Amino acid sequence: MQRVAALDRRLRWVRRRLWAGWLAALTVMALRSPAQAQQTASASRATAARERDRPYTMVELPASVISLPLADVCLTKEASSCGKGEVSLAMGLRHFYRRGPFAFGAGLAFARTLRGDPPPGVDDPTLERSHSRGYLLVEGLFRYTLLRTKDIETWAGPTVGGVVVKDSWSVKADRQPYSDTAFVGPRSVTIGTEGIVLGLGAGADWIFAHNWSVGSQIRYGSWFLPSDPVKNPTGDTASLSGRTDVLELGFTVAYRIAL
Repeated sequence: MQRVAALDRRLRWVRRRLWAGWLAALTVMALRSPAQAQQTASASRATAARERDRPYTMVELPASVISLPLADVCLTKEASSCGKGEVSLAMGLRHFYRRGPFAFGAGLAFARTLRGDPPPGVDDPTLERSHSRGYLLVEGLFRYTLLRTKDIETWAGPTVGGVVVKDSWSVKADRQPYSDTAFVGPRSVTIGTEGIVLGLGAGADWIFAHNWSVGSQIRYGSWFLPSDPVKNPTGDTASLSGRTDVLELGFTVAYRIAL
């Protein structure tokens, strides 16, 4: 009898644990169902908007390589300080409004050159002067879809905007200060050069999910910078000037939201 009573208690304990597990599972499913339904509805609306030419917005995260193959990169006005061409890495953000085959939007990108040029014209090697160059691009974008299937889209369109070229010169004391005291102002000498950007691009996107796509693009353009480069008090000049040809090859990840 004692063994039967002990077995009965164990069975009741197992049943209680099973019921508790089922209730917990049902509770989790009940809580997750509205979120899943909302996500599914949003994905369905994004797919329907694309297939039925309804308006939707799209956010892109691009990563690209920017090449200036024919640019004269000069750190002083002396011809001996000039080099030919450079390559930069760029990251940015783009936002589009899309309806049917037409899309327009705006983009913001930051780029950093991979080229390092030691600044000329300094007699004291202990200063250990260094030069760096970066770019800020703000552009308006227009696209027209050339080919569209269930999973693939190809497009082409122009871009117009502005570019800021930032040249910075620093010495060892700027990069490795003698103390932790913070001083007001930058720790380098900087020249900013503003210009106009005109370009033409083309690309292709693969829609691998309702809201998501990945793609690649290529773009050719021109930067129109001042022909007379700015000069700082130490004799350094803006490294780029005049019209500069630009070639960009990039990869993008995009997310679509139906309106």
